[in-house]
Amino acid sequence: MSGAVEIALTVNGEAVRRAVDPRLHLVDFLRSELGLTGSHLGCEHGVCGACTVRLDGETVRGCLVLAVQADGAAVETIEGLAADPAWDDLRAAFVARNALQCGYCTPGMLASAAELLAAGGVPTRDAIRDHLSGNYCRCTGYHAIVDAVESVARARAGAPAA
Repeated sequence: MSGAVEIALTVNGEAVRRAVDPRLHLVDFLRSELGLTGSHLGCEHGVCGACTVRLDGETVRGCLVLAVQADGAAVETIEGLAADPAWDDLRAAFVARNALQCGYCTPGMLASAAELLAAGGVPTRDAIRDHLSGNYCRCTGYHAIVDAVESVARARAGAPAA
């Protein structure tokens, strides 16, 4: 690969070294080089949220970040969220509330929801909607997704169900 750049990063807790094209987007790197296909390619403009991953603990759009920008960083994909305490609760709530249908947006939704829940407390429904506003879902209409996130936040805070 002519012009390749060597990068070293941690992906889902594992050290990774690769030579990559400097123009390769992080989500493409994760999918094609590492076989981590949970993060999806949607709009490729950072608008839909299907490519959402964590970069050094912050959610980012993997289609807007170049793989070389992740050099030295820690990346977590939906496959790595299994270690996050919010994962099991969120997954169960999404299933119970029918907050996923085709599943295309689900990895990004879960990553964003886990980030919100990590802040603690019980966010308002408007705060949940605002936090998830960068993630498009064409199937559920969002109501069930907000219900699922709210139910997990309430359960974690010991608050009564809404």
